[in-house]
Amino acid sequence: MWLFVAFLLVPLVEIGLFIQIGGVIGLWPTLGIVILTAVIGTYLVRSQGLAAMDNLRGSFSNLEDPSEPLAHGAMILVAGALLLTPGFFTDAVGFALLAPPIRLAIIGYLRKRIKVQRFEMGSQNDPFQQDPRHRRPRDTVIDADFKDVTDTKKPTQNGSGWTKH
Repeated sequence: MWLFVAFLLVPLVEIGLFIQIGGVIGLWPTLGIVILTAVIGTYLVRSQGLAAMDNLRGSFSNLEDPSEPLAHGAMILVAGALLLTPGFFTDAVGFALLAPPIRLAIIGYLRKRIKVQRFEMGSQNDPFQQDPRHRRPRDTVIDADFKDVTDTKKPTQNGSGWTKH
């Protein structure tokens, strides 16, 4: 139901804003602002998206909970979609999602409303640690010394014809 209302109200708000702003500043400045916000938004989404990916990689490499960097990345992605959508309301929401304090406030709100049932990382129940068929690639390296024991002498009698000498 909420999604239907959003798909109905957002275009109506955008049309109303286009009419109001276009009536005050004119058609070409209105179109210029829409194009300018898309260009600026694309640049900001790209730079913040790369920073969010670095934070996500860091949380994985430090074996930390990746939910906050993932949430930041998802909100930056939504901000990018909103900024590329022509309109003033969607641009305002998109630029708001690019502000880290706004994202932190949204994450804090969602943390209060969402209860995590279970979260494990690298525990005793890890199938890679218990089942030898699921060994990680680093567990299959064998360090050993060897000596070649193949016979280098030629056989004294001819073979059966089925083997090569």
